[in-house]
Amino acid sequence: MKIYITGHKNPDLDSICSAYAYAVLKNMTDKENEYVAVRPGHLSDSVKAILSSLDITPPPYLANVYPKVSDVMLTPSEKLETSQPLTALAKTYKDSTPSVVPIYENGRYKGLLSVDDITLYFMHKLGEDGQISEIPTLGELLRENEEPVQETDMLEEAKLSLSNSKKRGLAVFSGDEFSGYVSRRCFLTHPAYKVIMVDHNEARQSISGIESADVVEIVDHHRLDASKTNLPIFIDTEPLGSTCTIVYRMFLRNNMVPDRYTAKVLLTGLISDTLILKSPTTTPTDIETAQALAKICEVEVESFGTGMFSHVESLGKRDPERTILSDFKKYAEKGVMIGIGQCEVTTLHDLDEYKAEYLEKLTQVREKNGLTWAVLMITNVLKEHSVLLTTGYKAEKLLPYKQIEDRVYDMPNVMSRKKQLLPEMLYAISALTTGR
Repeated sequence: MKIYITGHKNPDLDSICSAYAYAVLKNMTDKENEYVAVRPGHLSDSVKAILSSLDITPPPYLANVYPKVSDVMLTPSEKLETSQPLTALAKTYKDSTPSVVPIYENGRYKGLLSVDDITLYFMHKLGEDGQISEIPTLGELLRENEEPVQETDMLEEAKLSLSNSKKRGLAVFSGDEFSGYVSRRCFLTHPAYKVIMVDHNEARQSISGIESADVVEIVDHHRLDASKTNLPIFIDTEPLGSTCTIVYRMFLRNNMVPDRYTAKVLLTGLISDTLILKSPTTTPTDIETAQALAKICEVEVESFGTGMFSHVESLGKRDPERTILSDFKKYAEKGVMIGIGQCEVTTLHDLDEYKAEYLEKLTQVREKNGLTWAVLMITNVLKEHSVLLTTGYKAEKLLPYKQIEDRVYDMPNVMSRKKQLLPEMLYAISALTTGR
């Protein structure tokens, strides 16, 4: 059975790297299933640059985990030609009674033949002559077919197409090539993808279609707001600086050590999420893990991290909207919908060159996403200093940061969205709504 391991919808390095490494571990420890790391969103330019500099290949993109036509379609085991008589088809009915059968002409798909087509042909013959004088070929029985569906089409959409049709089945294509068919019986079952969520546990942050999937595990280091599951599942959530730290500890629990490439992947995610171990979310366990992984990779932690972030471009050279959304998380508090983006830089000296454009795009992001308040935290990972851009919600006046100018705040020694900024924003909203 295939089980997908996915991080959150706006994949950062911890999300990408923990998904990859956990798939490696699961495939080593569970030979009965196949674990596939995927990413549900597109990579930011910064993430691409860092992965490329380290020769790390990111997991493939998977748009959603909604059931597809390919999950239920039937594949014919033999090819019946239009030139063959109906008796050739009759032989197949000894073993089964298919409602539709694909028919070929010179090896190429011609159409779907249903029991209704056969019945209609003979009823017309009997109506005309009152008798059946000869056995027809399969080609003579074929009628006009409905528009085919694609393997990648959503199951519910294909089900609707068939329910609106008088036909008993629809052909399934992969691009321009016939690959199988679906009959009404195919929709009696409703398959669900099996998914492991890493570096997140909230459905709204996850891959599209997660509500229709079977979530079988959660591995995360954020606050819990997981959806209800039908069955008990394995959950490993620890207050550590990186999901990659948790995954490495799971290797050790299984008496295994990651290979050098996997260790590099884990170190990359850990260093990124802890901002070279300078974030206040960093724990002694993260530091110990980083040193152990660095030893496997034969690198030094500080220089590895500095080298990583040296590939991060100035915000002035990036697309503002893509940058804001590249690591953007939404939260709800007392009816207030907030969105927090964070991006890393190696200098804030060029802030004046791009802040106006980013403030404008931040407002557009807020409007497009139906948010009350949106902010972007720009963090200098080398100097342990951040600047906050906001959309101007009234609660921002209650934040404990010095206002530089309208909608721009200075945040010295602030590195963590999760541990430092988010609690302050939630407190400001609570204080505003309660009048405290």
